[in-house]
Amino acid sequence: MHAKLIFVSSLDGKITHWDDPIVKKWSSSEDKRYFEETWDKAPVIVIGSRTFDVDPISPTKTHLLVVMTSHPEKYQSYTVAGQLEFTSASPEEIFHQYEQAGYQQMLVAGGAHVATSFLKAKLIDELWLTVEPKIFGHGSNFVADEPIEVELELLSSEKVNERGTLINKYRVLK
Repeated sequence: MHAKLIFVSSLDGKITHWDDPIVKKWSSSEDKRYFEETWDKAPVIVIGSRTFDVDPISPTKTHLLVVMTSHPEKYQSYTVAGQLEFTSASPEEIFHQYEQAGYQQMLVAGGAHVATSFLKAKLIDELWLTVEPKIFGHGSNFVADEPIEVELELLSSEKVNERGTLINKYRVLK
């Protein structure tokens, strides 16, 4: 299975504007459109429970949304089998479960802890990062504040608006 990690960040590497987790407030319309198109094409999407709690996502028949949480029982009323599932499984267990089920692509789309856990497990093949021409100085990073080292190779970089928003695609070197 091929796994992609997708984020938008400010020029100084922040994925939140100060402590506000709502990206929709500050990312460009071009990034929003790109993210929605990428999301819509993904058969399996993995996010963390904090990301889900900020903006609960309704299940759809077009893809499976997997939410990582320490307490899946807390979300039992949201669960729709095959559409919206909650799990305390590790990134390796999640990856292999859906790979064995025949899925060929996975999108990891949210939460620094989820991103870090998938990167540390060496399960990410590509990192797609939109860089917005903004500096926040304070906010969350797209990886958790812990030791991690990941080497990348730039596959492409596209300027998508006059302000200089860049969509960068990297291959993870394993």
